[in-house]
Amino acid sequence: MNIAFDIDALRAVVSGIDLHSFARAAEQLGRSQSAISMQLKKLEQQTGTQLFVRKGRNLVPTEAGEVLVAYARRIIALNDEAALTLGATATSTTVRLGLPQDFFEDVMPATLSEYSHKHPGVHVEVQAGPNHVLAEEVRAGRLDVAIAFFSTNTRNEGELIGELPMRWMAHEDFINNATDSRIPLVLFDHPCIFRQSVLAALDQANKRWRVAVTTPSLPGIWAALRSNLGFAVRTEHGMPSDIKCIDSQLELPKLPPITLKILRSSNTTPAVHDLYEILQRETIKRVIPD
Repeated sequence: MNIAFDIDALRAVVSGIDLHSFARAAEQLGRSQSAISMQLKKLEQQTGTQLFVRKGRNLVPTEAGEVLVAYARRIIALNDEAALTLGATATSTTVRLGLPQDFFEDVMPATLSEYSHKHPGVHVEVQAGPNHVLAEEVRAGRLDVAIAFFSTNTRNEGELIGELPMRWMAHEDFINNATDSRIPLVLFDHPCIFRQSVLAALDQANKRWRVAVTTPSLPGIWAALRSNLGFAVRTEHGMPSDIKCIDSQLELPKLPPITLKILRSSNTTPAVHDLYEILQRETIKRVIPD
């Protein structure tokens, strides 16, 4: 017997997973919690297996549930793509894009501009975040396309865009007034590839260091440098005009390059495919040196 999954039930499952709460999913979808529960029960009856288990106050997917969620995302995307193409949808298709904050000033607007011309009715949801989070979100199907930094020895993850040098940076008026010989550092929260690389390089060079500022945001990095609180390590891409590279100063150790890759989920709808191609093209054009 062929099973026909209810598209509304599949939407409820995906919303519950993405919002980490089926109660919030019910509110977002305009349904009662009991209606959502009935839809989940129907899906379990159709599949003949348990899809969710209770963990504390929440429902979490079983292994079979995770498989269903992955297929549900693809089914919903194809359904909405077909409806949009035929002009029969009241809600827009959504594609989900992730990228580090370094690319918000140029790559993101260029990508969104070109993409909106090709898909004017598609809603693009943009997420910024640490590289490991972006990669995990793509693997889990919660992001469709993303670019992220990786160490150069990372294999079998995404498609290579290019390598960029990591550079020591400080404000143009920086004066080191530290009373000890330790190098003051401005770092992203752990875990962070830049953070790991700079600490490894300093330890290998037997350089003493201290963490002056820790922040979760790139604007926080620039603000700390403008306050003359220490040095940071990033790529030159997106570096403000009042920040300068200081690799040759203070006998700072040489840093390895960092790899930039583009990632795509298993969602292979035309809308996602076009976003992937446009993001890849705009990133290469604006980030990778000729």
